Amino acid sequence: GAAVEFTPGAPGAGDPYFPDMGNGGYDVAHYDLKLSYDPGTKAIDASAEIDARATQNLSRFNLDFSGPLQISALKVDGRKAAFKRTGAQELEITPSKGIRKNRKFTVSVAYSGVPQGVNDPALGTSGWVPTANGALMVNQPIGAATVYPVNDIPADKATYSFTLTAPKDLTTLANGDFAGKVTRGNLTTSRWEMRQPMASELAMLTIGKYDVVTTKTSTGIPNITATDQALGISPELAKSFNAKTASIQDWLATKFGKYPFSSTGGIALNAGIGYALETQARSIYDLGRRPGTIPSDTLLAHELAHQWYGDSSTPERWADIWLNEGFATYAEWMYMEAFQGTPVQDTFDDVYSTPADNGLWTPVVADPGRDNIYHGAVYDRGAMTIHALRLEIGERDFARLIKDWPTRTRGKTFTTAEFIRFAEDVSGERLDDLFKKWIYTSGKPAL
Repeated sequence: GAAVEFTPGAPGAGDPYFPDMGNGGYDVAHYDLKLSYDPGTKAIDASAEIDARATQNLSRFNLDFSGPLQISALKVDGRKAAFKRTGAQELEITPSKGIRKNRKFTVSVAYSGVPQGVNDPALGTSGWVPTANGALMVNQPIGAATVYPVNDIPADKATYSFTLTAPKDLTTLANGDFAGKVTRGNLTTSRWEMRQPMASELAMLTIGKYDVVTTKTSTGIPNITATDQALGISPELAKSFNAKTASIQDWLATKFGKYPFSSTGGIALNAGIGYALETQARSIYDLGRRPGTIPSDTLLAHELAHQWYGDSSTPERWADIWLNEGFATYAEWMYMEAFQGTPVQDTFDDVYSTPADNGLWTPVVADPGRDNIYHGAVYDRGAMTIHALRLEIGERDFARLIKDWPTRTRGKTFTTAEFIRFAEDVSGERLDDLFKKWIYTSGKPAL
């Protein structure tokens, strides 16, 4: 037969907002990350083992890996492979021989140094963030590659294992199921397993001085919450944070269907980043501006709603982030109606009363532009779109839609067009005009 032709995998995945992010030619199944932290030098000593499958005949391929971390060894299937660092974040790997399409292969990278996160003028801090007693890895949208070699696109979800080592007076935490810890001498190692597919932008780990509360939700899901000792949160409040996480999650499950992960919880800390993030199955809440407090009920409702909308079910492209933020914001509105006496319609009317010349109405919600993925319009007009949809299709179809959509897309990625088609299937209505008006057009929509 003819000789097989091997070609390089693409160095980017084609997201117009982040052209350097992601790579072509393979699909990752699992990341096994081992990381040891030294508080004296603030450095990590780490290794990543990446199980992937070739989607073409690969002569070489790229991973995303940025910043000052130094690679000491790199192998593909146990054999030394040539590599070079190029561009903004490309780690270009050439194995000793080509990899046939559909073949599984493993990349092992050993590396060390002091990681450097990303401070983006429009999008804030992501990646590795030093804290008073350690560090936080919080990746949305572009930070993962500052901590580990990765195919950094939402479309390539994978399972994860974390093995985290630090001096025994520090606590190490990550997403997923706690898989035990062991202390040897002065060092403690904890293990965590994220057994459901996860986008790299939702991977999380943290090292610091934490008080940890471990319980189970009413459906038996392990619920691990941690509070940074630097915040001075009382034991009573720490317990309340844990209990509210469980009760709000249980309430959301009555709306959105079965909780999609095998563990839950949350981490309250002071990282100086000024935001909360729906890191998969264990959100982080930066409360540095409000020490001694726990996240508000509506903030918990927002980040927990993301576990269905954004985490388990994830937009393929960053332009479609309105579906994450719109649903998470709408969950806040529903929570306020159910528990705080504010009807959803009142919240909608209040937001709608924003004057037409206000910047809230400027972005096109379904394509806000790279620097506007966290614009208020993505959240508020996103939520208003969900409400307009509800009014259009009626209570019964809406209740079905918000439960069936996360079930259908569990563990997967999707586009806005697919969501619209699904809403049309559920309701039997044509919804082009509604979505055109609310998410594809700039300016204040007429009611």
